Amino acid sequence: MSYIVKCFECGRKVTDGLLDSCPKCGGLLTVEMDLSPLVRKELKDLRKEPLGVWRYAPFLPVDRRKAVSLLEGGTPLYHCKGLGKKLGMKDLRVKYEGANPTGSFKDRGMTVGVSRAVELGCKVVGCASTGNTSASLAAYAAKAGLGCVVLLPSGKVALGKLAQAMFYGAKVITIDGNFDEALDIVRQLAKEGELYLLNSINPFRPEGQKTVVFEILDQLDLHVPDLIVLPVGNAANIWAVYKGLTEFRDLGWIDKMPRLVGVQASGSNPIFKAFQEGKRDFKPVEHPETVATAIRIGNPASGRKALKAIYDTDGVAVEVTDEEILAGQKLLGRTEGVGVEPASAASIAGVMKLRQSGEIAADERVVCICTGNLLKDPDTIIKNSGEILKSKATMEAVKRLMAQ
Repeated sequence: MSYIVKCFECGRKVTDGLLDSCPKCGGLLTVEMDLSPLVRKELKDLRKEPLGVWRYAPFLPVDRRKAVSLLEGGTPLYHCKGLGKKLGMKDLRVKYEGANPTGSFKDRGMTVGVSRAVELGCKVVGCASTGNTSASLAAYAAKAGLGCVVLLPSGKVALGKLAQAMFYGAKVITIDGNFDEALDIVRQLAKEGELYLLNSINPFRPEGQKTVVFEILDQLDLHVPDLIVLPVGNAANIWAVYKGLTEFRDLGWIDKMPRLVGVQASGSNPIFKAFQEGKRDFKPVEHPETVATAIRIGNPASGRKALKAIYDTDGVAVEVTDEEILAGQKLLGRTEGVGVEPASAASIAGVMKLRQSGEIAADERVVCICTGNLLKDPDTIIKNSGEILKSKATMEAVKRLMAQ
């Protein structure tokens, strides 16, 4: 396991393990793995380990023997025949990240990020969050015996996620502001040495998150999909998927790249707007709003990385309305029995829109990454699932309601 950390923007090598940005230009950092030990190996050589994040330890920049793990990864890849039939698609699949230990894809990055914090001897970890990051960090910090501080935008976090962060013992602080403001504060705290920052701007987090695409390729026996579709909020996940794909390609394990599709809510869509204008940088959305709270982010920290991932794979960015998100969420649940939170359903809504416009062909293999569990946001589910019928306590009364 050998690697360097360097600036995504200027390429400068960075040796200070506590930095989250380049000391020269302020750009985000990225990890460049030395893959030479894997040159004579094949994917089957890794399959001695159970399917999960740590099967791919040779691709990860932390010591496997000291990993802080809750057995994350190994999530199902569902072949959605019922949904595919409704959309006129032959091969539609859903990678269900809601099956991770805390119910979201964040666990993949957090097992690597918290392991790195332990390697560095940190005592307190922290993050800003729209919910899932705080839930995941709190759990992994508890496992590692570390202090944990999470900053949340007041009134903007789904109850299922807030409950998790509190339950695992994090110090939960809500601020009178949005996610972007919370991230600014936690970055300042990290610079002052108050905590080790574990938002996705930490370069070690995406290294864990890239294992989702390793698993997809593993589960498909290296048959590369035509498209991989993801929700985009803070934008690190689509970059992580791109990075994982390039590593498999550079080793010769795959010989082509799928098109990457980034889906944003129409009320929180800076990446979509930049893509529409053909730009590689974006203008932040000042007051992002969407029912999909996990992607309610107007100034995505990894936005430039996300745009590179989309452009380099001949992919596309698409926006969907809240109504389209909720329709996709319901359709997935009622055709496949798979329950996802609204932000996850953005990927389904994106496929529905692109299929309707002809951007996705009927015979293409498409994988949607659905990032979080249905129970992350129970209030939204109940509000949009129809009424609960009330009956007198008699069989006849129940039968009349059943017949309606």
